[in-house]
Amino acid sequence: MNVLFLCTGNSARSIIAEALLATLGGGLFQSFSAGSHPSGHVQPFAAEIALELGFPADQLRSKSQHEFETGPVKIDLVVTVCGNANEHACPYFPGAPLRTHWGVEDPVQVQGDDATRRGAYRTAYAVLRRRIEALIALPLAKLSPSERQTALNKIGELP
Repeated sequence: MNVLFLCTGNSARSIIAEALLATLGGGLFQSFSAGSHPSGHVQPFAAEIALELGFPADQLRSKSQHEFETGPVKIDLVVTVCGNANEHACPYFPGAPLRTHWGVEDPVQVQGDDATRRGAYRTAYAVLRRRIEALIALPLAKLSPSERQTALNKIGELP
């Protein structure tokens, strides 16, 4: 299953989610991330987390969702990870048969010293990890399309 994690800037939450699924998915998933208005860079604390997971450094880049709308990879699932308090609306991705929203507060918006900011990234990481582990545990092949959609939406409610 090809999974695209989508947010506005593709600099933190979607990058962390891509790295998590790539490293925990056991080859059952191919993960990607993109943004509707990519920032053009990966936030250092997000890169730190991805590299700690073993995600390849050369794959850490901020990308536009347009690369995936007509690209060679068919996206099976789009997961938006924009937070509810984000000033930007979550982007829309055409064509994917499954879509779900897993809102995560944006650690980029947190102000303060490095310890405070790093803590916000670790919180986003913890939320995304619980949700991605739940995705990996789903018996997707055994679920009907409506059961899949319901299960994916429920994952987005995990704290």
